[in-house]
Amino acid sequence: MLGGLLTLALVALADALFYRKSGSLRNLVFILVAGTSCVVMSGLPGVLWPGLLPEWMVQGIKGSLGPLAGALALYYLGIWLGGNREDRMVFHITAWGAIALCVAGVGLGLLSMLATPTEFRELLLATGIVNFAAAVLGLIAALRAAALGDPLARWMSLACVALATTVVGLYLRGLDVPGFGLGTWMATAFIAVLYFLSCTALIILRNRQQRSLTRLAGLKAGADPATGLPTGSVLLTEVEHAFWRAARLHGHSTLVYLNVRNLYELGQSAGHGVEHQIQAALAARIRRTAGFRCVVGLYEPRSFVVVIFSDKHHDRVSETVNRLRLMVGRPLAVFARDQARHEFLPQLSLGVVTLIHPGRAAPLDVIHEAERRAVIREEQVKEKERQGGQSQPPASPPPPSVQDSIPTEPAPF
Repeated sequence: MLGGLLTLALVALADALFYRKSGSLRNLVFILVAGTSCVVMSGLPGVLWPGLLPEWMVQGIKGSLGPLAGALALYYLGIWLGGNREDRMVFHITAWGAIALCVAGVGLGLLSMLATPTEFRELLLATGIVNFAAAVLGLIAALRAAALGDPLARWMSLACVALATTVVGLYLRGLDVPGFGLGTWMATAFIAVLYFLSCTALIILRNRQQRSLTRLAGLKAGADPATGLPTGSVLLTEVEHAFWRAARLHGHSTLVYLNVRNLYELGQSAGHGVEHQIQAALAARIRRTAGFRCVVGLYEPRSFVVVIFSDKHHDRVSETVNRLRLMVGRPLAVFARDQARHEFLPQLSLGVVTLIHPGRAAPLDVIHEAERRAVIREEQVKEKERQGGQSQPPASPPPPSVQDSIPTEPAPF
């Protein structure tokens, strides 16, 4: 049990150091305080270091640490469940319950330091009852939150059941109740680690959700709300910076313009607004295919822009463009407001411009040239359709040829 708790404490410490958020710090404090309480009640410190502390101090620690840890856990549970802003009743259960446990912990600790061994046994039994009450209060709060729709609260309620079982096992051990042996202590240790492991996982998951909401709420100016990709002047600035970086490294820049011709095709059947699902999914596909080193932006609602760097050591532009055409052109499942499933097959037009001297290029001119080439390819596809060359147009244009590369001398555009 001690090994499992130390491992979880290291995980919580790493999480707190990496994110430096209050939720991660609370998780670390919770594991340290509540874990120490479990280890003290197991009797392990007395076996490893007998006589390290005077008996009255050991009694005071055993009498107070459990309720204080329960108060801390109950208070943090209230914060995890949303506090007063989510549900006033849950807040009252956790807040007032934590205050009562804190008062009981201080009182039991003082009485335990002054008690005789016989009296301390009775006080230890009272301490166990108080800790069990803390687990029950946590279970009530978690069940109410789950009933009100919190998807993680139902798992926290199971963790509270594990906590109640752990409390019973630990105080049976601390009171040396006859009739229980090694199997009981092994089960108690296992359930204790399971409780802390589940709490840590749920806390980290809730913290991740909070960070995601904070990031979405603080969406920076110039970013598309649906995809998070840069748009407008922010996109032009990033493209210009990519050109400048390529010129500094004596490399080339390739700008790919992807136009989704049929973005609004499902608007009538699936309902207006479904295009945002498509934009978000296609943006994720483009980002995953192009990689995080490439600039990816949304020039228009139907048009994505990708800037790819290449040099003599890394010249895989054609391969990247082909992967983009293949991945983005795959069918996509979207859902209407009534949860009906629709299949969307993107119809793409690609325009590719490779800049030999990217430092001399104006981003807007390059984007317009790539857009022009995408329009030309789209017209070529439509012309083939009219001539009956194909019964069904291809989902995307052919890969760019060498002629698509243009120099950036003063007036190529």
